[in-house]
Amino acid sequence: MPVFAANLTMMFNEWAFLDRFDAAADAGFAAVEYLFPYEATPEAIAERLARNNLQQALFNLPPGDWAAGERGIAALPGRFDALKADVEQALDYAAATGVRRLHLMAGIADRHDEDAASSYRRSVTYAAGRLAEKGIDLLLEPINGRNMPGYFLNDFGAAERLIAACGLPNLKLQFDIYHRQIIHGDVTIALRRLLPITGHIQIASVPSRNEPDGEELNYPYLFGEVDRLGYDGFVGCEYIPRGHTLDGLGWFKPFARS
Repeated sequence: MPVFAANLTMMFNEWAFLDRFDAAADAGFAAVEYLFPYEATPEAIAERLARNNLQQALFNLPPGDWAAGERGIAALPGRFDALKADVEQALDYAAATGVRRLHLMAGIADRHDEDAASSYRRSVTYAAGRLAEKGIDLLLEPINGRNMPGYFLNDFGAAERLIAACGLPNLKLQFDIYHRQIIHGDVTIALRRLLPITGHIQIASVPSRNEPDGEELNYPYLFGEVDRLGYDGFVGCEYIPRGHTLDGLGWFKPFARS
């Protein structure tokens, strides 16, 4: 069974950010992920990881001005210099945390706009090359338009084609099952076909994005399928608890570390 990583942006919000590492370890998680680490210092995060014997599964490169509505800048023309600086900032945190995969957010842009498409490919190629120097994979995640209207990378086929076209060994797909179900459905067949290029998997119930213990997806079956396919990476628990985080961990207890 793959290692489940608690998403500390969505889960354990009953604690302050750094204290969520302790809470996740106490709950039995062996790994953590989150959207962004940049409000804490690399040293503070590294200390919490070491204290709790946690692995850092994933985090995102800086997304631009999140408060102003930016959701990444990779596809935004004229932002390449800022992206290069963002890559260096993320690498500082990667060095401290030992993470081996980073997600690059594309941004809000028309996927069919030639300038946006050119900017995105340039950004992806640069970031993947820079991360390869440090032994880190760059991940691309298709995100559904209901949760993030106007997001540039909103199609799994587009991500697959770009990864193939770039031909970079450290450029991988971030297969979020929640987003896949909303965008395309056909989760199991897609997992079977895309697992060779998949660097990280994420889970949540559909449609509510809560614990993976009900609604329209059969997660026990999908966990078994991931095992049958031989996936040995992390599975990120990127869901919003229905209530207190600890009260919703019944689904996870069979997988918790002893």
